[in-house]
Amino acid sequence: MSKSITRLFSFPMVSILTKKDASSTMLERLRLSIVKDKIEACRYAASELAALIRQKQQRNEMAVLGLATGESPVEVYRELIRLHHEDGLSFKNVITFNLDEYYPMQKNSALSYHHFMRNHLFDHIDIPEESINIPDGELPIEKVEDFCRYYEEKIDACGGLDVQLLGIGRTGHIGFNEPGSHRESVTRLVKLHPITIMDATREFLREDLVPRRAITMGIKSISKARKVFLLAWGEKKAPIVREAVEGPVSEDIPATFLQNHENVEVLADEDAASDLTRVRTPWVVSVVNWTDSLAKSAVIWLSQKLSIPILKLTEEDYRKNGLNDLLAYAGDALKLNVKIFDALQHTITGWPGGKPGTDDTDRPERASPARKRVIIFSPHPDDDVISMGGTYLKLVEQGHDVHVAYQTSGNIAVADDDVIRFVEFARDMNAVVANTSNAANEKYGEILEYSKTNKTDLMDTHLMRTAKGLIRKGEATAAARYVGTPGDHIHFLNMPFYETGMVKKGVIGDGDLDLLKNLLEMVKPHQVFAAGDLRDPHGTHKICFDAIVAALKQLKGESWIEECWLWMYRGAWHEWPLDEIEMAIPLSPSDLQKKRKAIFKHQSQKDTPLFPGNDPREFWQRTEDRNHETARMYDKLGFTEYEAMEAFVRYKF
Repeated sequence: MSKSITRLFSFPMVSILTKKDASSTMLERLRLSIVKDKIEACRYAASELAALIRQKQQRNEMAVLGLATGESPVEVYRELIRLHHEDGLSFKNVITFNLDEYYPMQKNSALSYHHFMRNHLFDHIDIPEESINIPDGELPIEKVEDFCRYYEEKIDACGGLDVQLLGIGRTGHIGFNEPGSHRESVTRLVKLHPITIMDATREFLREDLVPRRAITMGIKSISKARKVFLLAWGEKKAPIVREAVEGPVSEDIPATFLQNHENVEVLADEDAASDLTRVRTPWVVSVVNWTDSLAKSAVIWLSQKLSIPILKLTEEDYRKNGLNDLLAYAGDALKLNVKIFDALQHTITGWPGGKPGTDDTDRPERASPARKRVIIFSPHPDDDVISMGGTYLKLVEQGHDVHVAYQTSGNIAVADDDVIRFVEFARDMNAVVANTSNAANEKYGEILEYSKTNKTDLMDTHLMRTAKGLIRKGEATAAARYVGTPGDHIHFLNMPFYETGMVKKGVIGDGDLDLLKNLLEMVKPHQVFAAGDLRDPHGTHKICFDAIVAALKQLKGESWIEECWLWMYRGAWHEWPLDEIEMAIPLSPSDLQKKRKAIFKHQSQKDTPLFPGNDPREFWQRTEDRNHETARMYDKLGFTEYEAMEAFVRYKF
């Protein structure tokens, strides 16, 4: 990547970018910078806006900004607020137009974009009230069309947008321009895509509470801005970032229309850029400096592309697919094939805790100690059995001292109907055992009344959250007991960051870290398993993983910590790429059947869970299909055919 970015405004550039050469981006149709730190990238974007505002002030002109909501621009707004308070940046010459708003939506709702913008920016700066423009979700339907026309005319009357901030949705939408949006589209009322609705459950308590429509600026409206910033953070955005940047212009991916704009700058962190050709398969677009790791990726890629097992790849196969320089690096095709085959073979083991009494030189885990102390951390109360249930079973069956720790209560993922059913049981059981049901009846009435309310702006009551948490605790205990974990090895941490009563969570604090450190110090594990699934659509997995890493780092210096290995598993949404897998655990049909039975203990998450993501399959179906596919991919590379596999990557501190 180049060391500088073509700039619309003059302001000191922060050093945030990775290096690239021109050939490495020949497939990219948008100018994209891969940033090492999204905070620094947002400060850079904010500095560009600040430079524009100050230049306009010097000329006694208004700066017209197009603003976005969502997680992507939050740090930009935080930096603008800092510049206002610490550097005297005034917004009195700024006019803003927001991209969109749900419809219908009350302005005073905590879920409205009016509220979002005031909370994250407007209430903290000196922008005049009359300079703020946000689509009106309160209008009667018959007035929406006239309002949209007025919104467009007002933008034009202000001289057009100087800069437009954008995020990108997983459907490729910018604003709420969903697939099918036309390049000539302007501000209008639109229907939301089902994936967008699912993603919006991060803010709304239930999917059925998410509005089905929105008012949005159109593709043409956005394209008239003189400068566009598109921000993309996190691995879950990686597939759509590649489509938007490398794919053809298409109504199916509205963000691709930005390719027709002459001044678009995409800022993506390393996770969001991870599917780009220059990152995933750089040898396709440029000459690379080969390493053993890169060679492994290229050989797997070639084997999969040609559907030929690794040991059958020929020098001609390499040459015809542009890998002459790889052969020069490796010596010859036979030597390279054997080297990569052996490396992959050594990832496969039926002994996730290490095989006692064997030479472990080429094994992913140590042979000693033969009986390891293990902690399996599960972000939600079912991730342990969904994501690594087969490995969990093997660790217990092979005699390791296995603890399982459920980091959060998972209480928001329980339907009100389940609570009513359990409370009715408690009431009736209490009447049978204690010959009274007064207290249970009182709580039953409270829960029944609450379940009838419209929760759009509410969080669950403490009683409701407690009941839902107990349901999930009971299910997790049943699953862990089925696997063979003794009761005193089952830990419910109920980390405080999660207990907001809303899908959106708090930040990790000392209380969260203390819970983790206390358990780690008590067990002194040789192995820790944790969810490294960064494509979790609701972010809890990443927060929980980051907390584990932080806790382990704070314990650095403890005598046992040097012998503690951290293994990462993936959740229900995605598997590790083959070239990254460091330990693959084969599962037999009976292993898979046991894993399924453990997952079935989580009855509240069966059939249709509250937060399914964008996959209609049940969690057990997703994980079995994924485990089958991992085994199939190893098989296609030329390895033994297994029924299924669970995969892990070791975290390197």
